[in-house]
Amino acid sequence: MTEVLFYHLQNAPLEKVLPQLLEKSLERGWRAIVRVGGAERLDAINNLLWTYREDSFLPHGTKDDGPVTLEPVLLTTEDENPNGANVLFLVDGAEPGAVDGYERCVLMFDGRDETAVEGAREHWKRLKAEGHDATYWQQGAEGRWEKRA
Repeated sequence: MTEVLFYHLQNAPLEKVLPQLLEKSLERGWRAIVRVGGAERLDAINNLLWTYREDSFLPHGTKDDGPVTLEPVLLTTEDENPNGANVLFLVDGAEPGAVDGYERCVLMFDGRDETAVEGAREHWKRLKAEGHDATYWQQGAEGRWEKRA
């Protein structure tokens, strides 16, 4: 079964947390899919990953950038895994779909958005019922991640 991590964003926005988690995934030698809830946000995250820090480069792309099978981090709105990713990141309301083909699935949601929180609860119930190992992480006051469930 897939390890599913729920990240409840409270003290830092997605734009700060996602690049850090992607860097850690690449350090482990993993490939990643970032599934985004819509095309507008896909463009925004694509731009973010080019500019989030001046002193680093996070290799990534979309289907418009060339062969998706070669991308270490693929940004998409589709339920697909053409680059053989080990880890799936779900952001901005992207639906989990089937997560069985991944070692890890990271569902990130904005804790200040009640719709996002309710959606995460529903996904938690479904994924636990399917037998996946789900854990819930919340940002503490200092921004550190604390395991809550």
